[in-house]
Amino acid sequence: MEATTYIKRTHDGRITIKSGNKVERVMSGTLTVLTALTIMAFIFFDYTGLDLGEAFPATVYNLKTMFLEPTLSHFSWGEAFYQVGITLGLAFLATILGAVIAFFLALMAATNLSKEWVSKTIRIVVAFIRAVPTVLWVLIFAIAAGLGSEAAVLGMLFHSIAYLVKAFSESFEEVDQGILEALRATGANWWHIVTHAVLPSTFTYLLSWTFLRFEINFAVAVAMGAAAGAGGIGFELFMASGFYFDLREVGFITYMILVLAIVLEIMSTRLKNRYFPDSSAN
Repeated sequence: MEATTYIKRTHDGRITIKSGNKVERVMSGTLTVLTALTIMAFIFFDYTGLDLGEAFPATVYNLKTMFLEPTLSHFSWGEAFYQVGITLGLAFLATILGAVIAFFLALMAATNLSKEWVSKTIRIVVAFIRAVPTVLWVLIFAIAAGLGSEAAVLGMLFHSIAYLVKAFSESFEEVDQGILEALRATGANWWHIVTHAVLPSTFTYLLSWTFLRFEINFAVAVAMGAAAGAGGIGFELFMASGFYFDLREVGFITYMILVLAIVLEIMSTRLKNRYFPDSSAN
């Protein structure tokens, strides 16, 4: 968006020139309001019973115990890896099922591959689903289907489909229209166009978006391990922090999650470097 220049003449004849655009003004106003609300929150916060002289050393001690003395107390190494496997399994299942379903819905949502009313209908529905946070969908299914891994998978699956439909359909719409018109001119049917033009041109993008969603689902699976009764390492983290109050075990589980997150990020970076070498050079 191009910047707009504003010229204003003051009462004493001087001319002031200001540059900017509507987006910048909205962002500045939003940041100003948020800053003011933050300051007000600190002013009106109830500080009754708060002793900073005791609170600060206690916080430092808890952090030292948590991150410098990590250990397992209530389950073994084998159980820890088993719980991590459950969390990864939940994220993987929701991602794979979501990617398959989203692929076919995205074909109908892409404006260059589907009728306009079909595309708009699917986009409106997935926009509504995407507007609801993943955590809330998981809790909704936990109430409807009962606590367990089913609720966690259904909740993550619902949001994954909406997320990937948007990403996939936008990738499909970037396919060269000339290629599609050439195939249509030769008498190719819709599915032939998809398999011989759309899919080969967008496969690397679909792979990248799917792996990105897997990273998101892993984080959600950790958070929902206790909330939805899905188990996994998230449930053990909840038990260690809220039931046993074992700070050392909390630290150990946090390190395990951090290591997994780093591994997933390394895998994601290697995929990008392999399939998108130009983007990594920028």
